[in-house]
Amino acid sequence: MKPSNWEKARLKDVIQFNPIEKIQKGSIGKKIGMDKLQPFQRKVEGFERAMFTGGARFRNGDTLMARITPCLENGKTAQVNILDNDEIGFGSTEFVVMREKKGYSVSDFIYYLAISPRLRDIAIKSMTGTSGRQRAQINVIKNTMMEIPPIEEQKIIAYILSCFDDKINVITKINHHLDLINRVKRAIIKVIRIFILLYLGKSPFRSNCPGNIQALVC
Repeated sequence: MKPSNWEKARLKDVIQFNPIEKIQKGSIGKKIGMDKLQPFQRKVEGFERAMFTGGARFRNGDTLMARITPCLENGKTAQVNILDNDEIGFGSTEFVVMREKKGYSVSDFIYYLAISPRLRDIAIKSMTGTSGRQRAQINVIKNTMMEIPPIEEQKIIAYILSCFDDKINVITKINHHLDLINRVKRAIIKVIRIFILLYLGKSPFRSNCPGNIQALVC
């Protein structure tokens, strides 16, 4: 049950879709490819410097949502965070760019709205095209009616969800480091085993080695 102060609106009335930005063709800038978006990960995983020939254009704070299969179904949606102030970046033509509309929405809330099951289901069900190359229909997304909270509540919702996001990122980094430590540990043990086999494997003194050393050879 939605709070009484949430108002129902078409998304195009509260969000800017694919806002117009100008970049001179042939100029060099920061490009975000589809490979730089990870499923349900807010931060963009880097960029490349490339010549602009076309594609989606965006600024920091904008949300990028993949509209092509299987990227959309896999949850490839992120918030741009790799540009300088007033810098315009560009990327895949398969991005839907969503930007806040002053007085109606805030950028952080838009990101979490974009990864919400409700909006994702609408986008996925709107997909048309040949098998393997289906795309979500932006007009369907833009004209979707949804309950939108007031600006201050959007900020609170986005803040709470971003705190969870930050915790997940910390846990992910810890797990990554633990995995790295385990891999290094396995590599060291492998080197020890090779050393023991080379220098003690045929030695008559091998039987006199401590049990824990003999165990490494097995």
